[in-house]
Amino acid sequence: MSLEALKARLVERLAPVETWREDVPADRSDFDLNPTMDRSSRRLRQAAVLVPVIARKEGPTVLLTRRADTLSSHTGQIAFPGGRLDPGEDAVTAALREANEEVGLVAGAVEVLGLLAPYETVTGFRVTPVVGWLARPPELTPSPAEVAEVFETPWDFLMDVANHRQESYDLEPGVRRWFWAMPWGERYIWGATAGILKGMHARLYGDEPAPEAAVDEDAAKDDAA
Repeated sequence: MSLEALKARLVERLAPVETWREDVPADRSDFDLNPTMDRSSRRLRQAAVLVPVIARKEGPTVLLTRRADTLSSHTGQIAFPGGRLDPGEDAVTAALREANEEVGLVAGAVEVLGLLAPYETVTGFRVTPVVGWLARPPELTPSPAEVAEVFETPWDFLMDVANHRQESYDLEPGVRRWFWAMPWGERYIWGATAGILKGMHARLYGDEPAPEAAVDEDAAKDDAA
């Protein structure tokens, strides 16, 4: 059954939650496509995001948010629920807390399967993606102060490399910044969120002889679910 196959793949390929450490180096970053950007003399701040995979019978999806337009930074951008670690928190605790604060996702509805490698952002965060499994679609109450919209994107779309684009914008004349983007309808998934999803694809399917077929199998409609 496809949902069981996907869940088994996640458990097998993700790092166990007990391996989390603040000093684990980032495996991917905003600098991967921008190697000449200055990243010296800065102390990274710890953050975590929850990557909620929803086990829908018609095919798995990933829950994402659009940040409120009233926020002081990254307004209107597509993101995973998440944020900075509070003192004494680990990545899993922070990710679940932030998801509850932002969209009303109850921690008890999430089965944490493991961790992706940290992602370093150009804004100075080391972000640990925590992958959670939701056995059924959750009941959510988004915080209007933080979240403008909550939506789900199909797993097979996000894990299809044909939808992974390298795009750019000019910071100033002669200085171009490149980033990953995965436009889905009117929603523009880009930056660190797209970079984390790109890393997730590599972690799960990078060594598959036929990755497209593996993605299709994991995302197939599950009549037995």
